[in-house]
Amino acid sequence: MTMTEKDYSGTVTGKIGKNSKVNTNLKPEATKIENKNKTKTIKLTEQDEVEINKLNIEAYKKAGQIAKKVKEYSIALIKKDMLLSEIAEKIEAKIEELGAGVAFPVNLSIDDVAAHYTPTLKDEKKAQGLLKVDIGVHIEGCICDIAFSLDLTPEKKYDKIIKASEEALKSALEQVKKSKENTTLSQIGRSINEKITTLGFSPVVNLSGHGLDEFDIHSGITIPNYDNSSNKELGEGAFAIEPFATLQKGSGLIYEGSGSNIYRITGSGQVRSPSAREILSYILETKKTLPFSQRELERKFGSKALLGMSELKRAGAIDEFPQLIEKNHQVVSQAETSLIIHEGKVEILLE
Repeated sequence: MTMTEKDYSGTVTGKIGKNSKVNTNLKPEATKIENKNKTKTIKLTEQDEVEINKLNIEAYKKAGQIAKKVKEYSIALIKKDMLLSEIAEKIEAKIEELGAGVAFPVNLSIDDVAAHYTPTLKDEKKAQGLLKVDIGVHIEGCICDIAFSLDLTPEKKYDKIIKASEEALKSALEQVKKSKENTTLSQIGRSINEKITTLGFSPVVNLSGHGLDEFDIHSGITIPNYDNSSNKELGEGAFAIEPFATLQKGSGLIYEGSGSNIYRITGSGQVRSPSAREILSYILETKKTLPFSQRELERKFGSKALLGMSELKRAGAIDEFPQLIEKNHQVVSQAETSLIIHEGKVEILLE
């Protein structure tokens, strides 16, 4: 089964944990983006690599503390028929107000869209139906990735499917707390699958949890939402576990749909216009390898944002993520939290 993580991977900078994919041949120049006749380089020295490979416990914990406050704020904030753009702007502003960075644009995905949708600044879409809210908070690149689902229907017809993903997450966390770094991928996947199916729903099997590295949201290890028979152990590190549940008449699979308004730096490419160069410089300075939204560039650069982004796309410097949509267009619920495993301890970042 092919996993389709909500993969925000950009340039890989470094890894942590026993099962992370450390590049021992990493060069100091990790990535280059050509800016007209100049080259902007994100540098990674050997000392940087050493530091990145250490688990920055306090930074992850602080990110978790802030993420908990942001989650509480978001649940109180969101009401049916609010503009998605207003919700996203207020949540991201709250993250920054509390002293953290936005690890990725707030995802606000409705009904059969499982993940990867963020509104544009002038988006007319409103909160409704089964809304998934996926939030990333980082401190010095150490990320806490969380998500929850809200039933915005008058009759609350999605309460049970929301409970399925939440209970599956609890079951997975109980397994990890029990076995700690020796927890296998199959144990996590089995606990998620059994809980969701017992409650009368189906897991989305080609979405998964993932490792969390500094400035790298999806890294190292893929954590399944079904029993994949893998005896690979989690090891030490930072991780996000995120069950997705759908109706039994759903396919249990997602496909890649149209654009999400979420972007990443992807490669080299010459850009000539002043607006494109200015936007590229801003992305490299403020986001590093993290994803960014059209909305934040619109807010920062106004009308020239779209023209500049268009040139960056043509040059191959940025790429847009697709929306992730349930194949049979059935509703999907999501629950997610982040944790760290170190020195024989499991710490859930939101607890």
